Amino acid sequence: MTDPHALPSRPSTWRLPRAPFLWLLSLLLLLGFAKQATPTSLGVTIPMSVTLFEFDRADEAMWDVVNDGVMGGRSAGFVAIAEGTLRFTGTLVTQGGGFTSVRARRDVDLTGELGLELRVRGNGRRFEVELDDGLRTYGRNVSRRASFPTSAEWTVVRVPFSTLRSTIFGQAVNASPIDLARIRGVGLYMVDGQDGAFRLEVDYIRSYRASPLRGTTPPSDIGG
Repeated sequence: MTDPHALPSRPSTWRLPRAPFLWLLSLLLLLGFAKQATPTSLGVTIPMSVTLFEFDRADEAMWDVVNDGVMGGRSAGFVAIAEGTLRFTGTLVTQGGGFTSVRARRDVDLTGELGLELRVRGNGRRFEVELDDGLRTYGRNVSRRASFPTSAEWTVVRVPFSTLRSTIFGQAVNASPIDLARIRGVGLYMVDGQDGAFRLEVDYIRSYRASPLRGTTPPSDIGG
């Protein structure tokens, strides 16, 4: 028997359960934000850096050696990519030119970045890193360089763009600020004014823009 007072039943419709729907929405939002930033273990989001070189393969870039022979010097530098690092070695002779360098092409826009970060180790001598933005003055290329120290242990050093010096053949020149939107090459120099053998290993070269998180040990900010 049926109850004459009962309401007629409604046709059933399928609905997505609320909890799985919210979970799916959260996942899609998370995937979208992951492309813009990198979460840290402390739950703080920091901007991603720009990697210039990782040295994970020999054909990543063509590194050329430029010695002071172009100025009558006798220094000799050598470069190799092995076991995930760049190795810059040789002997500096101060009589004559007094420098040796390695350089590679890299077209990159570093607008908004604060400087370069390198993980390095060496034999205790100071080296210099160069950024080339293509500026020429008096018909000569303007070099933008700053020095950094090395030790026998792997160390992360930071070189703020504000510390880059503008020079031509080692002589300071008045030049416009570096154009970070038009970086086209990177160089490493041995020009510390001391005769003798040198060795530099570089694990990576990248940019940085965010300060280290509170409670962590910051890399050394090097300049000059």
